[in-house]
Order: sequence, then C-alpha cells, then structure tokens
Amino acid sequence: MLRTEYPRPQFKRKEWINLNGQWTFDYDDTNTGLKEEWWKKHDFSQTIQVPFAYQSQLSGIHSLTPHEVVWYQRQFKYQFQNNEDLLLHFGAVDYLATIWVDGQLVGSHTGGETSFTFNITPYLTELQNHSLVVRVKDSVKDEEQPRGKQNWVGHSFSIFYTGTTGIWQTVWLEPVSKHRITSLKFHPDIDQGTINITGQLSDSSSDRTVNITISKDNTKLTKISIEPELNDFETTVNLFDHHIFRTMFHNDGWTWTPTHPTLFDCEVDLTEDGLSQDEVKSYFGMRKIHSEEGSIYLNNRPIYQKLVLDQGYWPKGLLTAPDDNDFKRDIEMSKKMGFNGCRMHQKVEDPRFLYWADRLGYLVWGECAAAPAFTNTAISRTIIEWEEIIERDFNHPSIITWVPINESWGVPQIHQDLKQQHYAQTLYHLIHTLDNTRLVSSNDGWEQTITDICGIHNYAQGNANEPEKYKYFVDTLSSWQKLIAQPPGSWSIFAKGYHYTGQPIVLSECGGIAYKKASDDQGWGYTTASSDEDYLKAYTRVIKGIANSRSIVGFCYTQLCDVEQEVNGLLTYDRHFKVDPNKIREINDFFIPAKVLPVDENLID
Repeated sequence: MLRTEYPRPQFKRKEWINLNGQWTFDYDDTNTGLKEEWWKKHDFSQTIQVPFAYQSQLSGIHSLTPHEVVWYQRQFKYQFQNNEDLLLHFGAVDYLATIWVDGQLVGSHTGGETSFTFNITPYLTELQNHSLVVRVKDSVKDEEQPRGKQNWVGHSFSIFYTGTTGIWQTVWLEPVSKHRITSLKFHPDIDQGTINITGQLSDSSSDRTVNITISKDNTKLTKISIEPELNDFETTVNLFDHHIFRTMFHNDGWTWTPTHPTLFDCEVDLTEDGLSQDEVKSYFGMRKIHSEEGSIYLNNRPIYQKLVLDQGYWPKGLLTAPDDNDFKRDIEMSKKMGFNGCRMHQKVEDPRFLYWADRLGYLVWGECAAAPAFTNTAISRTIIEWEEIIERDFNHPSIITWVPINESWGVPQIHQDLKQQHYAQTLYHLIHTLDNTRLVSSNDGWEQTITDICGIHNYAQGNANEPEKYKYFVDTLSSWQKLIAQPPGSWSIFAKGYHYTGQPIVLSECGGIAYKKASDDQGWGYTTASSDEDYLKAYTRVIKGIANSRSIVGFCYTQLCDVEQEVNGLLTYDRHFKVDPNKIREINDFFIPAKVLPVDENLID
C-alpha cells in the first residue's frame, strides 16, 4: 500500500486508521442522481488504488476517457467506544464528493484541492464491519469549476495537462475523544521574540486544563497551563527571552530561514480532572515576511528569491505524488540547483509537501486552481476554496506569499471591467483579513490592481540566434520604468485605473527553455536548446539578463520538471537532471549571490 505516512503533520494524533489502498470502483455515465443511491442497484466492476485518480497509472486503471461521475466503496472495521467520536478525513477529492456510511447519507463537500472532515459517529451501526461509499462528480467541461492546469476539453494540450477526477489525497479515520482540541494557530513575532498560540476546543467546561509544551531539538523550553473559560484559549510565550543569539542580530539565531530552518515542536494536552482527554503534536517556525521600499524582507533582512515554478505533477500519479519521499526529493533537487523556493502553480499542494518545505527550508508561494470563466458560481467556489486553504495551511512557515489570481485567468476582462477588478480586490482583502502575516501577489503576471508584489511574466529572451530579441529582453528588465512600460505580449502590467506604487518587482515567470534529450522531438518550450552546452548558455542568458536589472528583487524560473507535452523543465518528467545541477547552481550564485539585492536608487515613493 502506497502513501502510508501520517497525512496531517501540523496537527498530529497517535491513533489513526489509513484507508488508502484497494477500493471497489465504477463509472456512472448516466449521471445518476444522489437520491437513487446507485451503489445499491449496481455491482462495482473495477478496483482502484486510493489515493490515485483513475486517470493515473498508479490507480491500477489508467484510463484517459472522461467520466463525470464515479463511485467508490470499501469496508472498514471499527468498534464503537463510549465517549469517543470517529472522524472521517479526506485530504482532497476533485470535485464534488458525497459520502454515505452504513447506508446513511453523511454529507458532501465541494472543492477539489482542500481537506474536509465528517464526524461519522451518528451514522455507525453497532456492527464492527462498516461500509463507506463515495460519489464524486467532476464536470469535465464546466468552466465555472476551479481546475488550474487540468484541461477541460478532454485531452492535454499546450500548458494544460491530464485531468484528475475523484480521490487524490489520503483518506483516513481518526478516533477522538468527544472532548478534544479542534484547532491550533501559531502567530510568531520575531520583533518581540514571542510566539502567540491560539486554539479551540470542541466544547467548554470549567474543569478542563490545556497544557502546552514547547521544545527545540528535543529539549523542553517551557510548559504552560491554561484553564479556558470558554471553548477557546490563547497564550503568548517569550521564546527569545532577551538572548541576543536567539535573534537575528548576529546570525539566523532561532528564526526560520532557508539556510537554517529552525522549528519548534509543540505538544498540546487537554486534561479533565487530571485525566488526559486529547493530545496533539504540532510545530512552528519563528518567521516574518514583509515588504518595504521595493524590497522583500525575511525576518527583517532583504532576501532575493530564486524560485522555480512547480506544477506538482508526476508521470505515474498525476497530481498525487507516488511516495512521500518524492516531495522531499523535489525540494532537495531544487535546492541543489541553487533555488531557495518555489511557486506552486495552479495547485494547492499536499500538506506533506509543505511539511518537507518547512523542514528543509524552502520558500513557497501558495496558489489556487483557477476557474476559466468569470461567473457568480466561479466566484463563490473560489472564495470558499481560499477560506479553506488558509485555514488548513496557516501554520506553515515556508509559505510566504499567496497568489489568488494568475495571468487574469478567470477574470479575462479585468483590464477595464470594474466588476472583475473589484473581485480581484476582494480576494486580496479577504486573504489579508484571514492571514495578515504574508504577502499577496493579487494577479500575478499582469493587469494587477491592488497588490503587495508586482509580479511580471516575461519569456521574451529569444533563442541564441536572435540577439536583437535578447537585447530587447535585457533592456526591458533594466529598470522599473521599463519593466512597467514594456508589458509582455499585449497585456499591461496594471489594470486600467491602477499604477505602480513602489511594490517589490519579481519576475515571477521566466525562462521556459525546452531541452529535448530524448530521441523524439515532441513537446515544446518558449525557447529551445539541443545540447548540454547550448542549454547552459541559454540558461545563463536568462539569469544574466535578470541580474543586470536594478529593480528586480527575485525571479521564478519555468520550470522544475517537464510535464507531459511541456518539456521546458530543469528535470525530466521522471525527475532526472537534464544537465549537471552544480552548473545550474554556479550560474545562479555567480550572477545573483545570496547576499546581493539589486537596489534602484530611482525607486518611486
């Protein structure tokens, strides 16, 4: 059975039951209504390996034929215990999931990228063997549905890839006390050296105590006990405690950075009359991100971001990584090439990826899949998704930027349409309302309204035999005036009525050099190279052009690996380096040393 690791590393309990593995499965091309309870009248004709979508090889089915409605079924064992609830968790199901337990309708969830949970205790029979049925509807051609890089025409093309229908992250059970901890949030303040911890309980009682233990490197730092009056609690701990070497005054101290990703372990125990009711393990990092005078600061120090675009696809698993180590390996390979982070593109990635980013020191720009169309339905679906994203991923120190819109996807008339401009501003303010600790690149690429980062996409470097194109590319990057005045293609950098106000400028998509090492010539990129030497020269041209800019404070190279017909990755689709990674790192570090930050003395106020 694949994907056996604990699926929720930020909120971990000892007891859990993994439901990954073999389920019975079938298509329902008649699009049977929910009330008909299709599974009661039909025999399932196939088996599938959860959590892999039927389109993937690892599912055991590997069919690319679109099916809008699919059904899953399996049995599980559980003996009911007094004063206990059984929670059913889904990491992610694309798109509309409806669940039955022991023949009873439990509920449904809409949204293809975020986690959801049901308390199934009221639906369990007294038997030890229980049935679980899941119906999933994934409308292949519905352009109001957030789908990101999943195609909506029935086949891969251009920058759009194979779709994912159904369960694509871990399914699991969790027996818990009826009196339990339901949430934890960490709010670091490196300026004061404190960590503020807030949480909620399932109910309130005057006889309960919340015990919080914070440790570092297996050494206990402090323990706090709180007697909540209601069903929430809050405490603030001075971690730095006036110790200068814990701050960033001389070095990274106890802060979280890509070079020293210091993490603190946190155990929270809920007791009642001295008896433990619930225990949760989590972790946090002391990290601050802000912008000031055209630069981006990590822990009050300017940081030059060398990011790589990550589509989060695997040849055998599609959106689902075959193994937990695949997340770790992707980050390690990226860092080996000299990158300090990624922009996770049009996908909300598995929490296990974010766990490894936290552990290994890897900056992440978090993004959400876009719906192609602009309608009230698409708006509502996207807003709900963002609320769930931030609730799930708030505690990960690796995430430093949110990207609610990419290249005007889902808002095609935003340049002059006031309604679409208001929607972009709504997402910007909503995200800051839910999370005031991170930056927001509101419409990354062009046609921006209100934004913390001016994200610009530019692939216009040309091939080696096109010197005039390259000269133009370098010139347009040279200053903020030219970056803003020379938009890529036909799009303005800011929407009508908006203008540049001194935000940090990040070249948040660039490069895209196609290097086809295989014998066939299928696939595409923005420019091409035909040998290791040509590829390294082409990569050097891009990075050198960026380094010559006096205004760019970071870049995101397209992309980490090839994906299906798109062969502009630094790695092949099956994760092999195309060229010596040390040479890529040498280029990155030579032209843009870690400690050097371009500064434009003419930056506007």
